[in-house]
Amino acid sequence: MGVTKEDVEAAITSALSPSHLVVTDTSGGCGASYEIEVVSEKFEGKRLLERHRMVNAALAPHMAEIHAVSIKKALTPAQAQPQPEPAADKPQA
Repeated sequence: MGVTKEDVEAAITSALSPSHLVVTDTSGGCGASYEIEVVSEKFEGKRLLERHRMVNAALAPHMAEIHAVSIKKALTPAQAQPQPEPAADKPQA
């Protein structure tokens, strides 16, 4: 059996203490391909490439069995907060 979704979640949780984590197995169940969304305070002050390297480093023990990892989001908690919609100028009737 390959790497499970739970293995990926545990590795990322241990390394990055995320406040939000979504791991999706995109391999059809064989554990070879994952999409990841992660929000962590440990990303503060880091560029996107550094954040991706941090996720990859967390998964290093499993990478021999994983074919593909797609990091969809690697955000700080502040970046993950919904942004307020700008008030649309409505003509007065």
